[in-house]
Parts: sequence; C-alpha cells; structure tokens
Amino acid sequence: MMGFMTGEETRTTVSPSIPTQTPIRSSAHDVDLDTPPTRAWMTRLVIAGIVLTALNLRPAITSLGALLEEVRDGLGMSGSVAGLLTSVPPLCFAVFGVMAPRLARRFGPAAVVCAGMLAIGTGLVLRPFVGGTAGFLVASALALMGIAVSNVLMPVIVKRWFPDRVGTMTGLYSMALALGTAVAAAVTVPMTRALGGNWQSGLAVWALLAAVAVLPWIPLVRAKGTPLSADAAPGGAAPVTAPSPSSGARQEAAPLRITRSRTAWALAVFFGLQATAAYITMGWMAQIFRDAGVPAGTAGLLLAVTMVMGVPLAFVIPRLATRLPHQGPIVVALGLCGFAGYAGLYLAPATGAWAWALLLGIANCAFPLALTMVGMRARTGAGVVQLSAFAQSTGYLISIPGPLLVGVLYQHSGGWGLPITLMAGLMVPQIVVGVLAGRDRTVEDEAAR
Repeated sequence: MMGFMTGEETRTTVSPSIPTQTPIRSSAHDVDLDTPPTRAWMTRLVIAGIVLTALNLRPAITSLGALLEEVRDGLGMSGSVAGLLTSVPPLCFAVFGVMAPRLARRFGPAAVVCAGMLAIGTGLVLRPFVGGTAGFLVASALALMGIAVSNVLMPVIVKRWFPDRVGTMTGLYSMALALGTAVAAAVTVPMTRALGGNWQSGLAVWALLAAVAVLPWIPLVRAKGTPLSADAAPGGAAPVTAPSPSSGARQEAAPLRITRSRTAWALAVFFGLQATAAYITMGWMAQIFRDAGVPAGTAGLLLAVTMVMGVPLAFVIPRLATRLPHQGPIVVALGLCGFAGYAGLYLAPATGAWAWALLLGIANCAFPLALTMVGMRARTGAGVVQLSAFAQSTGYLISIPGPLLVGVLYQHSGGWGLPITLMAGLMVPQIVVGVLAGRDRTVEDEAAR
C-alpha cells in the first residue's frame, strides 16, 4: 500500500516534483504553479486530501469487523461465508491495485484517487441495503476497489508533491490511516446504538467520511500542469518523480529481473504474512472477544486499541529500522509480541483482554517495518517502485486464504482454539522470512547475478 514511501534515511533518491524555473501550462486557464499563493493553496489542498483519504482506507473493513455478528445474523451467513467476506479486502487489493498505475497515466493520480473516494462512498452506502450476501459482497468489492487504487497512488502523490518531505508526510499519512482504522473500530458499535441499533445504518454512516474526502481532490483534478494531473509528463506518462526542467523527460531504467532476488521474495512473503495477521485481526478479533463474553462495545474498543498502536509506532519503527544494519531484531521482537498475544487469547481471552489487544497491536506494526525495508532493500528509485509493486501484489495474494481459513476452522471446530493456533503458527515463517528480508543487501545486486 505505501511501499513507494520511504523515510529520508533510506537510500533512494528523489527528483524535484514541481519545476521552479518555468511555469508549466497546457492552456490559458492552467494554474500558475510559480505564484507563491497558488502553490501554498494547492499544497494545503494536497495535505487535506492525503489526510482525508488515509482516514478512509480502513473503516470499510474495521467497521464490519465490529458488527460482524449482526451482519452474519442479518444476512444468514455461515462462518465459512463470513471468512470469505474477510478475505475480500486482500483479494481486491491484489486485483484492483495493479490497475492504479495505468489509470494514473491516463487520468492523473488526483483524478483516480478522487474516483476512488467516490467508489468507497458509493459501496459503503449501498452494501447494507442491497439485500442478500451476494449483493453485500459486490458492494463491498466496489468500496474496496476504491481503497485499492488509493492505496497504490497515495505514496506516488506524496513523493511527487513533497519530494523533500517524504518522511514527514509518510508519518502524517500513517497516523491518519491508523487513526481511521482505530476510530471505526471504537465508535461503530456505540454509533449504531445511537442510530437505533440498526446495523445497516451503523455501516452506511461511514460513507459520509468518504464523501468529505472527495472535496479537496476536485480542484486538484481541475488543475492542469501539476505533478498530480494526467499531463504531468510527456505523453501522459506518470513516472514516480516528475521530470526536471533542465533535463527533460527522465528515462526509466531497464526493469529489474526482480524474481531472481531472494530478498525480494523474502520481503514479499513477509509482507503477505503480516497482511494475513492484520486482516484476520481486523475481521475476527472483536468476534473472538465477544464469544469469550466481552460486551460488543468493549470488544470494539479492544480492536481499536490494537489498531491505534500503529499511530505512534509508525514513527518509531521506521526511524529505528534505518539506524540498524540488520532489521532482524525488530522482526523477532514484533513476532514475540504476537506469540504472547495469541497465547493470551487462547488461554484467557477475557481476563487479560486489554493486554492481548496491546500485544497484538505491537505485533501488527510489522506493516510499517515492511514498508521501510522496501525502501532500504533497493538502491534506486526505480528499484523501490518495482520492489514495492512485487512485494505488495505478491503479498496480498498470499494473505487471501488466511481469513477464509480462520472462518472455516471456526465453523467446523465450534471454537477459537484451532484458529488461534493457526494464527500463532504463522508467526514462525513470518519471523524467518522477516529476518532474511532484513539483511543488508539490495535487490539490484541480487537481480544482476
């Protein structure tokens, strides 16, 4: 999702995104980017768009997790079908995310993200009311399609518009994403009660947030000659960095044979396994607590605690990782927190619920670590782009079966013992491949062998 974003400490290089010598114009009505008030105004719009978009990238998932029992009862879903539902997000991210670069080249990143917010809002307002499980899945897929393209393009937008502040904007983006995730988990149940106890209203209300996120992108879509428009580069191309006015269009390096890199494969599997844990947590953890006797509202708060851990640790972990020659120790530490959290869920889910939520929240911060390692394991900007695309697309494909398998095991075993054992067992390969991916080497060197 954020694989193109790297902190200032990583070894990738970034070209200036906004020309400073000559205004870029494609018509008499284009925005003059060299006018300081115009530049400042558009920068504020971009920041607002980034924050509002990030806030919308997870509520469609965590709000459903908080009300999964009500949705299952209302639609007559079995445990296996509910498992399929929780597997839809990574499937959509893998399928629709690959469309984002081509759409951005054709229409511009701002237009595609704006359309993504519209898709999220439309899907969220439709899915509770279309009737039946099939309609619910289709409407969910529409919302997730919008999330998928925005996942891919938000890092591109950050790198184009803020080439000298990538780390700062990455932190802002990460905080907003984690905040949206946690708030949706925490307030969906009480908000549903305030709306009359109807789960349809509790899910549909999140479409309002997506509608608000459309607003800052509209003037950015209308502006021409910006790093976020379709005419940002000759021929409608959309490279990761806009061309410098003194050098003209920048030629992309020949693609790496990325599949020849062991580090790329290790990072892809690590990304996939941490995504598996994250989507199982978002989809099922509240239900685990509720089945243990925890009230629905408290279960939502526990899920929110798990998600909100990503806010501070999204800043801490990347900066710590870039100061270490090998990121393996961080991988092991996060894995041990995961083991401890799953052991607690297995042995005493209700008694130590807050501690287990905290530990699993720390373990789920393997996500910002994976993104940081994407930037550190490639030497060039083009290498980062290719490694990120490979790691994310392969990783999301790997993560698809996990939530589905948990649902099947839950239905056929009649309890959470086997599913939790599976979750804990997946931490072993996650630690192994994470240690391999954390070694100090680059995919360019490995792919050239």
